[in-house]
Amino acid sequence: MSMKSTSIVSLFEDPHNRRSCVYSVVPAVSALFLILFFGAAFISPKYELKIEALPIPKFNKCQKCKPDGSEALPEGIVAKTSNLQMRPLWGFPKSDNSSFSLFAIAAGIKQSDLVDKMVTKFLSSNFSVMLFHYDGVVDQWKTFEWCDRVIHVSAANQTKWWFAKRFLHPDIVAEYSYIFLWDEDLGVEDFNPQKYVSIVKSEGLEISQPALDPAKSEVHHQITARSQRSIVHRRTYKPGLCDKNSTAPPCTGWIEMMAPVFSRAAWRCVWYLIQNDLIHAWGLDMQLGYCAQGDRTKNVGVVDAEYVVHYGRPTLGVPEKKICWKSVLALKQKI
Repeated sequence: MSMKSTSIVSLFEDPHNRRSCVYSVVPAVSALFLILFFGAAFISPKYELKIEALPIPKFNKCQKCKPDGSEALPEGIVAKTSNLQMRPLWGFPKSDNSSFSLFAIAAGIKQSDLVDKMVTKFLSSNFSVMLFHYDGVVDQWKTFEWCDRVIHVSAANQTKWWFAKRFLHPDIVAEYSYIFLWDEDLGVEDFNPQKYVSIVKSEGLEISQPALDPAKSEVHHQITARSQRSIVHRRTYKPGLCDKNSTAPPCTGWIEMMAPVFSRAAWRCVWYLIQNDLIHAWGLDMQLGYCAQGDRTKNVGVVDAEYVVHYGRPTLGVPEKKICWKSVLALKQKI
């Protein structure tokens, strides 16, 4: 054994030296423990505070993400939305006639008298207009002055919901504040589109419809009938069924599907709600509350100040006979 090894062993065998070594280590360990203990007391609160201060994630966390398929393009060239404004073949439009709302309607040539009045009124109010020709007839509309100023889409024996699902994607109509998606058998003599939009904005209605004139209309649901004592109503009262405490359709938060009007945000939701195989939309009205952007008892309503007439004409190939609405309503209850 070498001299160095012998000296180290003898150092630890000497009780005096061993006691001195232990005494020198204990203060160092104690000091380290105190530093860690009190240091953690100061560091931990700051760390926890930072965690609590983190913002709550939003549903739309990716504000600047590019749409799928556009990743290779420069950010400034990506066009995420569109509209239904027609453009001249050459040059620029003579004037800025940008529309702020869209009127889309299922139109058959047999109802051309009513459609003509509606289209004329909405065009004069600076709406974009789109006709869904469910009977396949397009050329016969050329006799109307406004024919070349509207969008025509034709598919035989399809309902407006089939057209809307395929041609009114939220990104296509994102520039419009309101989407009017109406049936063709409505009278608009007492209806002003601009005043209607003004009312729904001021009332905060995300989903709405014009009231029906009860003296001239075929009314299927009490809540849609016009009240002459209000500008807007959001609920109806019926003994044993609907009272002031009702919170669900058909007492409140409900409209019919013949003349719905959707805000931009509501339509983005409703478009996803519409199923690909949806035909007559029976039962869809009961689910619109999901898209009310909040409390449906407040954000869904019927506008009394601007009302229409529902003539109840047979359309979409329905035989020239009265529809049995009792059977229809019974079917809706099962959906």
